[in-house]
Amino acid sequence: MKIASSKSNQLDSYQAKVVASTASGFGLENMDVMFLSFALSSIIADLHLSGTQAGLISTITNIGMLLGGIFFGILADKIGRVKTFSHTIFIFAFATAAMYFANNLTMVYLCRFIAGIGAGGEYGIGMTVLAESFSKEKLGRVSSWVGMAGQVGAIFAALLAALILPKFGWHALFLFGIIPVVITFFARRHLRESKTFTNSSKKTKGNIKQLFATPKIAYQTLALMVMAIVQIAGYFGLMNWLPTIMQKQLNLTVGSSTWMIATILGMCAGMLTFGWILDNLGPRLAFGIFLTASAIGVYVLTLPSNVWSLIVVGAIVGYFSNGMFAGYGAIVSRLYPTEVRATANNVIMNVGRCIGGFSSLAIGYLLDNYNIMTVMMFISTLYIISLLVMLTISNLKAANYKNI
Repeated sequence: MKIASSKSNQLDSYQAKVVASTASGFGLENMDVMFLSFALSSIIADLHLSGTQAGLISTITNIGMLLGGIFFGILADKIGRVKTFSHTIFIFAFATAAMYFANNLTMVYLCRFIAGIGAGGEYGIGMTVLAESFSKEKLGRVSSWVGMAGQVGAIFAALLAALILPKFGWHALFLFGIIPVVITFFARRHLRESKTFTNSSKKTKGNIKQLFATPKIAYQTLALMVMAIVQIAGYFGLMNWLPTIMQKQLNLTVGSSTWMIATILGMCAGMLTFGWILDNLGPRLAFGIFLTASAIGVYVLTLPSNVWSLIVVGAIVGYFSNGMFAGYGAIVSRLYPTEVRATANNVIMNVGRCIGGFSSLAIGYLLDNYNIMTVMMFISTLYIISLLVMLTISNLKAANYKNI
């Protein structure tokens, strides 16, 4: 009994290190990504950029994420998760810090593209390490912890931006992007490849064709891509445009930091709830509740009549719209075999990032040519599409999912 207890404690200790490494990596990656959001207006003014030139910075970053996600997902399945995880962190950390030396648009594009390559690889590998370190019954809750770390990273980015930008400028802010390098030393020292990975077939590791091996698997992959696109489209569309909509269309003004903190707290609560529902009641019910609530919730955004009601509504919308985010890593890790698990995670989520990121452009067009209700109908329709697609994925039925 004592020996079993000792082994159990050792396992718990290792799992804590896995969570610490993946959560830190995801949080600091999100911090690096958010630096661009907070520094963009300063970059535009300093480099005299047009709206199109500035918009391309995010687009190029997303393209880098897609390419990096594919490459590093395959690499992680072939040579190992831990080693590749360290490489991705090094790349996005040093590329972010290199923005300190970017004094022209070409350098900005190059740095953000390379940073995107690293960041795109990190997400799926971290989720895969989690999946192979915890029992499947706990994966939803554990993934939610890592998802919450991403929101903490956003808060750190906001705090650093408030301290650094006014006194030292945007170049100095990006220099803090080097911080994630510390994680690589911790990961290499304390993490190891799982037995699940080392015992998997060498012949099929990292074969992207496995994501489309049969008509059923191909449909599952494409359907999950659609869901990821909607997830990213809804999140970035709401986060990027909502303050502007409230200020210009509804004549409500709320401080960006107040708005962000309220929304992030709502997102964190949503992730914890979603993870519990996913583990205990299954993915269809979890996604069904949150997608339906998100489709309805966007209309609630037109109701606030004062700042406090706006903050409350922001938290509620954040609860549902981004509460689902970490769940994608959990279900993809369950639905695909060890040999292509990292590849599947990275390809599916980064297709979502690359395509879904264009929602800001679409919403801007709708606001210019139509009205708020048209925007809300657009976002709501996306969530309904995701819901219908989710219901057609047979492996997300509670019985099927439980036995995977």
